[in-house]
Amino acid sequence: MQPRNMSMSGVVDLAAVKAAQEAKAKAEQARAEAARQGGGGAVSPADLVIDVDEAGFERDVLQRSTEVPVVIDFWAEWCQPCKQLSPVLERLAVEYNGRFLLAKIDVDANQMLMQQFGVQGIPAVFAVVAGQALPLFQGAAGEAQIRETLDQLVTVAEQRFGLTGLTVDPDAEPGTGAQPAPAVPAGPHDALLEAAVTALDAGDLGGAIRAYQNVLTDDPGNSEAKLGLAQAELLQRVQEADPQAVRKEAAEKPQDARAQIAAADLDLVGGHVEDAFGRLIDTVQRTTGDEREAVRLRLLELFEVVGAEDPRVAAARRALARALF
Repeated sequence: MQPRNMSMSGVVDLAAVKAAQEAKAKAEQARAEAARQGGGGAVSPADLVIDVDEAGFERDVLQRSTEVPVVIDFWAEWCQPCKQLSPVLERLAVEYNGRFLLAKIDVDANQMLMQQFGVQGIPAVFAVVAGQALPLFQGAAGEAQIRETLDQLVTVAEQRFGLTGLTVDPDAEPGTGAQPAPAVPAGPHDALLEAAVTALDAGDLGGAIRAYQNVLTDDPGNSEAKLGLAQAELLQRVQEADPQAVRKEAAEKPQDARAQIAAADLDLVGGHVEDAFGRLIDTVQRTTGDEREAVRLRLLELFEVVGAEDPRVAAARRALARALF
């Protein structure tokens, strides 16, 4: 497991976008399977705070992170600031009533996990959402700061990843509630999708594009392949671009559809989602015919990259409709 940072400030992390789609699909399948098997019951408030070690990390953190955000508290018995912070986190875990799970990791007994997360000092608090790790804060932060950070975390988990948290029953017996979701059987295109991800991680964008296209040939509605293809094609376009030249041309030629499309790609990869959408919507209003259609199609492709669940996509779709009609 290699932790990756995920911004909560609106920047598009393409890896996190892809993970969001995968997590939603897996969570839906897992919930359906759990319901079929009669599982998935409510948890006790006591089950919202768990001790985690290296042996149980994949089960207790990575698997659970496809259902609920997992906040990790790295601590040690000798750490005085930890003794101030940990009770606050434990109390808030219960107060947030299943919107996140608190996993406590003793760094003295779990040195490997400490190294994997790059922990430089304790207390250190991270989160894992849909298998993606992100740092939250280090040191004994004040409760107001902690609450603000947790609010951001659960909002991102709900809006981008569809993770609504755990159902909590005050009367449930500790340890008898919902367990990590059962493994989802492999799908018919998993090998091709895995090959595409491997190619993407290796920088072989052409190979990733071909693999995703092969999946879509057999299964045109495959959401993971559609997202992956849009992501890979965007990265390929940006990789071949000269950012300075693209920005200069877009500034000098506001009526040029091709120049604005290229600049919008850079906007999106740079995390300026509203700027990318706004640029193309403005260009739709200024163009006609084939140029307008090219801009509209690129905007739809960028919607695929960000994801239909993102509220910025919904707002941009409404703006596009007004621009067209």
